[in-house]
Amino acid sequence: MNIHSPTFGPISLSEASAQIQSFIQEDPEASYKVIIGTDSQTTKKHTLFVSALIIRRVGKGARFFYTKQRHKAMPNLRHRIYKETELSLAFIDSLKKEGVFQLLASWPLEVHLDIGQEGETRVLIQEVVGWVTAVGYQAIIKPFSFGASSVADRFTS
Repeated sequence: MNIHSPTFGPISLSEASAQIQSFIQEDPEASYKVIIGTDSQTTKKHTLFVSALIIRRVGKGARFFYTKQRHKAMPNLRHRIYKETELSLAFIDSLKKEGVFQLLASWPLEVHLDIGQEGETRVLIQEVVGWVTAVGYQAIIKPFSFGASSVADRFTS
């Protein structure tokens, strides 16, 4: 899996893990949240999915990392939202397999979804939120899902 840091560029999972550990050690008494969010951008040729891992020191900043994946063009919004959700959950599983989540296990995990009460995605809320909560994570939707709608979105172009 290729992980990117906005500060250091492409890095390994072990380097990302070391950066996360360093960030937490700067203020071990702080409250943290772990956020995963995925967004996508579709062109005629392909759809680019970006999944972000954000370690938020509540009230005191954050560090984030992201991955990019290209797929064949997916013009159907429902399919894209389902794929975004699938990629967020798969990202969590990959991080667990690589041991990164052992560092983060004591803090709440939120999956930020690029859906909300406004717009076409409102019909998907119950289904997608139900899917995320069924596998044991807290689902966050717009306007509070900045992990998908702001952080991941920033790298979809």
